[in-house]
Amino acid sequence: MRWQTVRDFFKLVLLMAGAVAVAYLYFHKQYTYAVVLFLVVLYFAFRFHAQHRFLLQQMLEFAEAVKYRDFTRRFVVKKPLSTEGQLYTAFNNINQVYKNISIDMEIQQQYLQKVINMLDSGIIFYEGDTGKVIWVNDAFKQLFQVPHLGNIKGLAKRHPDLFEKTMLLKAGKQQVEAAHSSKGKIKLLMQSTGFETEEGSFRIVVYQNINEALDETETRAWQKLLRVLTHEIMNSIAPISSLAETLHTRLEQGDIEEGIDDLKLGMYTIKRRSEGLLQFAKSYRMINKVDQPDFKEILMVDLFEGIYQLLEPTMLQKGIDVDIILKDTRLLLSADRNLIEQVLINLLLNAIEAVQGQQESYISISGIKREEVIQIQITDNGKGMSTEIQEQIFTPFFTTRKSGTGVGLTLSKQIMLLHGGTIFVDSEEGRGSVFTLQFRNN
Repeated sequence: MRWQTVRDFFKLVLLMAGAVAVAYLYFHKQYTYAVVLFLVVLYFAFRFHAQHRFLLQQMLEFAEAVKYRDFTRRFVVKKPLSTEGQLYTAFNNINQVYKNISIDMEIQQQYLQKVINMLDSGIIFYEGDTGKVIWVNDAFKQLFQVPHLGNIKGLAKRHPDLFEKTMLLKAGKQQVEAAHSSKGKIKLLMQSTGFETEEGSFRIVVYQNINEALDETETRAWQKLLRVLTHEIMNSIAPISSLAETLHTRLEQGDIEEGIDDLKLGMYTIKRRSEGLLQFAKSYRMINKVDQPDFKEILMVDLFEGIYQLLEPTMLQKGIDVDIILKDTRLLLSADRNLIEQVLINLLLNAIEAVQGQQESYISISGIKREEVIQIQITDNGKGMSTEIQEQIFTPFFTTRKSGTGVGLTLSKQIMLLHGGTIFVDSEEGRGSVFTLQFRNN
C-alpha cells in the first residue's frame, strides 16, 4: 500500500513537471513542442483522474450493495499489487465476512425457530406500534387454530376475548386467564415482555396452558383433604357408633335402673364427641368464609410493635428471647391489618410452642423489602419439621398437636392468597423453622 502511495505521488509530481515544461516552452515561443507536450500531459492527467474516478465509483457501488445487504458480487483481481487489485481484494474479504455472518445468523435463527416450535407454550412476536406479527410458533397456531396471522389485530376476529386480554396485559407482568382453544375452555398463564431497537418497539407474549398442572394440583389437594376429613370424621363417628350400640343393647335388656350412671356417662360422651364434630365442621366453614381484605397502607414498625405488645406477657412468662428486625422503619405494606395480624399471631403461637424445651428459646420477626416483593419472616430455633410434615402443614385440618385443629395455617394461606401473596416454610429438624409471608410490592 505504501508503494502504491509513492507511485501516485510521483505521478502527480511528473504531471506538475510536465505542466511547468509546457509553460516554459510556451513562453519561449516553442509552440509546436508546447502543444505536443500539453496534449501528452493532458492525456496522462485524464487517465489518472479516470482511474481514481473509477475506483471511487466502485466504492460507491459497494457501499450501496452493503446498504441493501447484497454480498453476492465477486470482484475479479487481475493485478493484486495495484490500487484496484488491493481495493477489490478488500471488497471480496468484506463480502466473505458478511456471508459467514449471514450464514451463522441464519443457522441461529433456524435453531431458535426449531426450539420455539418445540415448546408447548404458544409464543407470538409482533411490532408494538403497527401490530405486524414477526413470527408465531406452531404451539400458538395449534392451540388457537390460527394457521396464519399477519397482524395481531387479526386475532380479534377469531378470539376477541384473547385479543382484548393480550392488549391489556402489561409488559413484565403475568396473569391467569380463561380462554377458548382447540382443547376447549382452558386456563392460560399469560406473560408479556417488551423491548425497543432502532427499528422500533417490539413485544413478545407467551401463552402457557396450565389446565393439566392445575388439575393435577387440585386433585392432589382434594386427595389430601379427603384423607384428613375421613380420618377426623371416622375418629369421631366410630366411638359414637360403638357407644350408641352398647347403650341401645342395655336399653333393650331393661338394665336401665342398674346402669343409669353408665347410661349418663355414655350420653355425655356422645354429646361431647358430637360437639367436637360440630366444632370440626365450624372450622371447615371458617376456612371458606374469610372476608375480602380491606387494603390500607400499614407502617410495618407499627404492625410489629402491636403484635409484640399483645404476645409480650406470654413470651416473658416462657422465657423466650424475641427480636424485631426492621432496617427501614418507614417501610409500608398495603394489606388488611386485622387479617395480617391474625396470620402473624398464629405463626408466633406456633413458634412459641415449637421452642418449648429449648435451652435458649429464640424467635425473631423481620421485615425485608426486595425488588418486587415485601417479606415478613418468623424465625425460631425450635424443634423444626421433617420434609413430609412441611408438605402437609397447609392442608386443612392437618396438625401434629394434640389440641390443634389444623385450621390455623390453612387459614393463614387463604388470607395470603387473598392479598395476592403467598406463605412458605423452610425448616430442618432440630434446627428450627422460618415462615415467610411474601407480598407483591405494587
